[in-house]
Amino acid sequence: MTIISKNADGSITVGEAKGLNGEVHVPGDKSISHRAVMLGSITDGTTRIKNFLEGEDNLSTINAFRQMGVVITEDGGDLVVTGYGMDSLKEPDDVIDVRNSGTTARLLTGLFSAQPFFSVITGDASLRKRPMARVVKPLCLMGAQINGRDDDRLLPLAIKGGKLKGIKYNSPVASAQLKSAILLAGLYAEGETVVKEPAKSRDHTELMLKAFGADIKVEGLRITITSKKKLKGLSTILVPGDISSAAFFMVGAMITPLSELSLKGRDVTSGVGVNPTRMGIVTILEKMVGSGPIASGLIKRSDNVVPDNDRGLWYEPMSTINVTSADCYLKGVDISEEELLPAIDEFPIICIAAAFAKGRTVISGAGELRVKESDRIAVMAESLRAVGVTCKEKEDGIIIEGSGGKSIKGGTIDSHGDHRIAMAFAIAGLRAKDGITIKNPECADVSFPGFYDLLESIAQ
Repeated sequence: MTIISKNADGSITVGEAKGLNGEVHVPGDKSISHRAVMLGSITDGTTRIKNFLEGEDNLSTINAFRQMGVVITEDGGDLVVTGYGMDSLKEPDDVIDVRNSGTTARLLTGLFSAQPFFSVITGDASLRKRPMARVVKPLCLMGAQINGRDDDRLLPLAIKGGKLKGIKYNSPVASAQLKSAILLAGLYAEGETVVKEPAKSRDHTELMLKAFGADIKVEGLRITITSKKKLKGLSTILVPGDISSAAFFMVGAMITPLSELSLKGRDVTSGVGVNPTRMGIVTILEKMVGSGPIASGLIKRSDNVVPDNDRGLWYEPMSTINVTSADCYLKGVDISEEELLPAIDEFPIICIAAAFAKGRTVISGAGELRVKESDRIAVMAESLRAVGVTCKEKEDGIIIEGSGGKSIKGGTIDSHGDHRIAMAFAIAGLRAKDGITIKNPECADVSFPGFYDLLESIAQ
């Protein structure tokens, strides 16, 4: 069945489907893929990365480290990073353009602050509008010299690295990127570097640093890292499927009748990542079902997936996630800041779930999303209205009146170059009477290359 048509202007139109059925092999986790390349580049030895996400953002990270002399190759579908130690990075001979990758920009700012060379980081037009001040401030307190546009708030950033001193920093927000930038700088700094968060953000950096042998200690919301001369190598990192990518198909199956999906990792050895700091999307969908889909059979997790031969492998918890369509309406709910934090990247697809729920959904605490790839709150509100959904924008979130399980009208939306907006409305198109036309759909390649082909292949 063909549900996706390509239009002459480059847009696509996604039409109604009866259901989604089959196995979905979810691409590797974007956050873990970034960090595997970064830490593999400063260890002494070779790190093989299986299921690396070859999205545009992660390719920006690869290109950056190649500019610093790191040898990164492909072998049998794996990415192989050869590092020569913590002090082996070379001064780049040109500006490092990370394009649209905020993760690359912010984490590199932390790493570059401790390097004995000069560097300049820039990005595309969208990234150059996104705030960097939260990262710059603590790094300067550690002794870094960082200059940028708008009083050091915006890219490009010019960084003169050097010797840093550890600090104790109370982070104003729960941000994995901010925390990670400080920890990477702290890896080189004199003495202890302590970061305390107001709430728990995703912890991939802490877990991987510990696996690489860093002197790091996590006590609740307090993370302490002490400088070390050398990191130990990890022979192989197995990247799980990205639950943020799986979320699109979870919601797609729940809102589309006659659906039954099995979500797995990219290959037979892996599952979808189920790191506890990333499970907010499952918690929210459970709440929207009411009785809880794990109990009623809508979403089922298998036991943790363990590869047949895990000797020498490092990996985070993984599961196969099975999803079937709801035999009752999703219900509108209130989603608080605390509930949204571990599902912040899933905001667009949560809005789509709310659009088909019975009743009103109120999402709060999403103010950070106004400075993502797009102003996600404003763009979601504008786009939902364009396809026939009643909603109201709030300063820190959105109020959505659901359709009660009925199909919506459909229409045309602009992704604004935001990959998660594009994919969310592709899922909404499965239940749109007139279909949904998406302008600039190619931005999905940032995190999910091949998304539309995969969606087409499982639609009926």
